[in-house]
Amino acid sequence: MLGSTHGTLTTDSRRARVIACGEQRPGPAVHGRADEADDLDVSGRPLYADVPDLARFFRPESVAVIGASDAEGRPNTGITRQLLAWAERVGARVHPVHPTRPTVFGLPCAGSVAELPEQIDLAVLLVADPLPVVEELAEAKVRFAVAFASGFAETGEVGAEAQRRLSDAVRRSGLRLLGPNTNLNAFEHFREDLTGPAIALITQSGHQGRPVFALQELGIRLSHWAPTGNEADLECADFISWFAERPEVGAIACYVEGLKDGRAFLLAADRAARRAVPVVAVKVGRTEAGARTAASHTGKLTGADDVVDAAMRQYGVIRVDGLDELQDTAALLARARAPRADGVAVCSISGGTGAHVADLATAAGLWLPRLSEAKQAELHQWIPEYLGVANPVDNGGHPVGDERGRKIIDAILADPAVGVLICPVTGPFPPLSDRLVADLVQAAEETDKLVCVVWGSPVGTEPAYREVLLGSSRVATFRTVGNCLTAVRAWLEHHRFASRYRSSFDEAPRTLSPSFRKAEALMRPGCQLSEHAAKQLLRAYGIRVPREQLVTSAAAAVRAAAQVGYPVVMKASGGRLAHKTELGLVKIGLTSASQVRDAYRELTDIARYEGVPLDGVLVCQMVEQGVEMVVGVTHDELFGPTVTVGLGGVLVEVLRDAAVRVPPFGEEQARDMLDDLRGRALLDGVRGRPPADREALVEVVLRVQRMALELGDHIDELDINPLMVLPHGQGAVALDALVVCR
Repeated sequence: MLGSTHGTLTTDSRRARVIACGEQRPGPAVHGRADEADDLDVSGRPLYADVPDLARFFRPESVAVIGASDAEGRPNTGITRQLLAWAERVGARVHPVHPTRPTVFGLPCAGSVAELPEQIDLAVLLVADPLPVVEELAEAKVRFAVAFASGFAETGEVGAEAQRRLSDAVRRSGLRLLGPNTNLNAFEHFREDLTGPAIALITQSGHQGRPVFALQELGIRLSHWAPTGNEADLECADFISWFAERPEVGAIACYVEGLKDGRAFLLAADRAARRAVPVVAVKVGRTEAGARTAASHTGKLTGADDVVDAAMRQYGVIRVDGLDELQDTAALLARARAPRADGVAVCSISGGTGAHVADLATAAGLWLPRLSEAKQAELHQWIPEYLGVANPVDNGGHPVGDERGRKIIDAILADPAVGVLICPVTGPFPPLSDRLVADLVQAAEETDKLVCVVWGSPVGTEPAYREVLLGSSRVATFRTVGNCLTAVRAWLEHHRFASRYRSSFDEAPRTLSPSFRKAEALMRPGCQLSEHAAKQLLRAYGIRVPREQLVTSAAAAVRAAAQVGYPVVMKASGGRLAHKTELGLVKIGLTSASQVRDAYRELTDIARYEGVPLDGVLVCQMVEQGVEMVVGVTHDELFGPTVTVGLGGVLVEVLRDAAVRVPPFGEEQARDMLDDLRGRALLDGVRGRPPADREALVEVVLRVQRMALELGDHIDELDINPLMVLPHGQGAVALDALVVCR
């Protein structure tokens, strides 16, 4: 695919521009792909994330506390005390800094940064204005700093300007800054008695990370907490990239209010995906959709949050809605082994409970395989015949109170189609529930399949829950069915994604195609191209358009129709025309010279009446048999150019059935876009219609993506609607196109 559009022109000028803008910043060393700094795509953007070495941030050898205090009643005193305790735990030397204090908590106090006795790894700034201190830290070659001060971008434009000045100073300094408007979460007391894969936590609002941090009380290990605050420098993406490299990290949990840099976030997610490290995120603070040209269909199909959601899925980021879901999903993904099978079995002591959970699981997209007749016969050795055991399995209650319970559990887990056993316990009913959870824990220790228990008691103080279930590192315990199903689905999807992940960045073109120069010449900055010019642009990238001619007289229209071949379509063509159909500027099914002459006069009269200038009238081949689709490019404020495909035609904005991806992406992602559509069955052929040419549609999507990558600086929006996808083997034809230049 796209072989004809891969060119050999280099992007040296674009690379030079990126490097000249200071993207290669000084500061702590990076690792990962730092030796591949020249890996840029055709638009001059990096293809791989540089990973800041944050080891000395989380485990410094020397810490300076700027503004340290031991005066009772002062806010800085409590912070200083907590930092001293944290430094002792991590083995760091603390150097208080204060201009008027000789000592703080018995430690010698430096009067200024310049008086510090050694090279400092981490400076904690307990000052209202960190800007002057940053310049002092630069002189002292401090590696990292944390700024707690508020009053920056979170307060409005004045604060945003102050943050811009701070960011500029940090960039010049060479140090890396966490904050401002952050807190002490990075210096919390993490339990060191817990083992197994850990969760690394990133939050833009520290309070929202508390539920995940509290998982330690349930025996789930946390390794790091990065409260990124306003992200004047270090951002969520930096920590994802670094955490993905840590061998102890089993999953990364994020609470994100807004992405600072969409591209950086995707590069970080790509790094995590390459290493099969799951990233689970709550994304709030939904960005406002950028200003869109009202003429575009594509721009109306997806809002800004739709793009964020699609981009996250494209790179394997698991998006959840609530903090409770963040807790449970991250915990399961961090600790559970890879699935042995995709099937889910539900086993309960109540037929009603089992049926309810089975319904919810099916609605959540989980597969509940019907157990074989032989397996059902085996289960009926211990379960009464009148109870259903096809899946869900109703054990009736009494068998779980003796040795039959373990046999039932083992028999279900032995089924090759079953990879997950979910056992909902709606409430404690000792001694049956005690025996049941003990058997489930023991079975989980002896199987390589996932065992989940939903403990539905509102109390949660029962020994069966607190001691037995939470004491097991192999059983995944939940308090609600919904969270259990969300986590299990995410776990299965993550491993499916990881097993077939192929980085889109590896497929990104490094050189410009031969089409680029020709296409660039067609651009008109700040203007909308006429349909004729827009189709010339499509032709330049190998996208098929109908046979057509642009004419400026009725006589020329008649000659063109004879050459194009009847029946024909006639359309007004001009740079200010968008929805031509609504204005009556499209005539279809013309079969004679007289109809063509009349249509030409009518079209030009309407345009004159509406005050719309034309560059002519298009006489086009009429293409009827096919599925009408829309393919387009819009410019997202976070991610830049994005590509959309959906059901097209005059009802495009009513159907709103579209899928979006952020370039670069390959054929597999293009095919996935088609599978995401609710109306995808239309491409397979319905009501006797032949299947559409999916391969041709994928080809158009990839060629449009190439346009988005190469012309992203020139195109604000591109809209092909309709793209008529013909029957299998016959291709696809762009019947209309709209291009708005930046």
